[in-house]
Amino acid sequence: MISRLKWSAPISLTPKESVCVHDLIAITPLGGTTAQTDSFPGLGISEQPNWALASVSARHGQVATVHKIAPSLIGTDLPEVGKVSCGSEMTAFWMGPDQWMIMAAHDAHEDLANMLRTGFTSSASVTEQTDGWARFDVEGEKTVAMFERLCPLNARAMTKDSVSRSAIEHLGCFIICWTAGHRFSVLCPRSSAGSLHHALCTAAKSLG
Repeated sequence: MISRLKWSAPISLTPKESVCVHDLIAITPLGGTTAQTDSFPGLGISEQPNWALASVSARHGQVATVHKIAPSLIGTDLPEVGKVSCGSEMTAFWMGPDQWMIMAAHDAHEDLANMLRTGFTSSASVTEQTDGWARFDVEGEKTVAMFERLCPLNARAMTKDSVSRSAIEHLGCFIICWTAGHRFSVLCPRSSAGSLHHALCTAAKSLG
């Protein structure tokens, strides 16, 4: 968020009696007030800022408990290695051993981390991740060709609802496959959103 100062009318003619009001404006990872979209022949890239994210790590000896609680809490089972599980409102993807990222629409689940923290109680450590990551959705017939120019990931072999971690321009990214060979999401650290966006667009342009 950025803060823009908006001054109200003075209460009196004495300057010290003016009131300073903070008008908060949400900005996207790319620094805009609206999400950016880019279109190329056979390929579209769209910034996706309207997602709440929180990571869940099972505590020692609590893996079974976390798996048991998850379906009633997030509406789906926690996925196995390299997989994604989708509920009606929340999606979970595997991050590492006994670790998952939970995603949900921000407008409906702004307090996602606290909700998960309350639900999992002492069985898991939950960390707010919404402001830590940037997400870009990539869709089109040339998506796989774009990834082949960007990273060592075998995107062509990825199946629906799978996730892999790979380096793109030296950035550690999570890549989710929603539709095999056609629709993917790429998540990277928010501070590197500009670099990832530039890399995606450069690769897309090079495909002609």
